[in-house]
Amino acid sequence: MRERIGILAAVLATSLTVPAAAAEGGNPSWDKLKSLVGDWVGTYEGQPARVSYRLVSRGTALEETLDVEVDRSQMVTIYHPDGASLLMTHYCDMGNQSRMRATGLTGGRLDFVYVDASNLKSKDDHVMSRLVLSFPGEDRFVQEWTSKQGAKEHTGRFEFTRKK
Repeated sequence: MRERIGILAAVLATSLTVPAAAAEGGNPSWDKLKSLVGDWVGTYEGQPARVSYRLVSRGTALEETLDVEVDRSQMVTIYHPDGASLLMTHYCDMGNQSRMRATGLTGGRLDFVYVDASNLKSKDDHVMSRLVLSFPGEDRFVQEWTSKQGAKEHTGRFEFTRKK
């Protein structure tokens, strides 16, 4: 019986340990993203929008769920550190998945630039190609999403305030 309790205690201790990368806090960009955990309300082109963030995978990834009421769409983005940079995969309502990288927090902004995308039929398919996050206040942030279709680009701006 003692042996079983010892094995169970070891398994529980291992499963509850936060990975070193998540616990160190040595990446200011990752720390800034993690500060978004919670619920936010805002607007997109004058229409209501909501976004929520939660840490997943034992704190090694941040899940964003974005609801846009104007077209009743919901999109999910997963952010995670990759060495000194951040990677994200955006699961778009267009049916493709853009990956983007930010190399650091500069002037209070995270600038994610296009790496590649999956589920595209051609290089001219409509795809999200850039995301700029800016933080004008403690309980405010802005997302500027740029999409590209062929040579044509459009940037949409979301402004959010922390829900209290």
